[in-house]
Amino acid sequence: MNILLAEDQAMLRGALATLLELEPGFSVTAVSDGLTAQALLQEQSFDLLLTDIEMPGLTGLELIAWLREQNNALASIIITTFNRAGFIRRALALNVGGFLLKDAPSDQLVDAIYRVHRGERVIDNDLAIQALGDRDPLTDKERRALRLAHEGLSTAQIAQQLCLSEGTIRNYLSEAISKLGAGNRVDAARIARHKGWL
Repeated sequence: MNILLAEDQAMLRGALATLLELEPGFSVTAVSDGLTAQALLQEQSFDLLLTDIEMPGLTGLELIAWLREQNNALASIIITTFNRAGFIRRALALNVGGFLLKDAPSDQLVDAIYRVHRGERVIDNDLAIQALGDRDPLTDKERRALRLAHEGLSTAQIAQQLCLSEGTIRNYLSEAISKLGAGNRVDAARIARHKGWL
């Protein structure tokens, strides 16, 4: 089974790759960010994507959303330290096969890989219950603009990166601030991150 592992923490990425390579028949390609993973997915064929959520360039959820836009139903598992309802809901909406916390036992991860590859869905019951929490009010465009604002980009820089006008970006940020009941873009980003919506 050819597995693409996307994880930005070097020590964890190395440990996971080494662990999975011990499993007979597993071949692992490990990368440190979502954009590199995206490029590899355009060039090579994989049987499963194992990805973190929080990564530079493209988050794990944005990477899977891009796959779905390409009509690519590649089996995917999210591994994360964040068990926030917003993340879980977005993962489920993208038809992610598995959602596991990084502190799960290694045998549980290997079992989940086999099960998801067979077409099953593997999500911890407690996490699935959390997914019934608050609904995410942000649109994808508002979320992208807010995430870039959170990274410190100016309105002009966000507009350039998203290939939109500054006025459109101001509208997206204003809508996000309003929907989240925040005082400004920094506060809105903090709220959205805490909820798992960013």
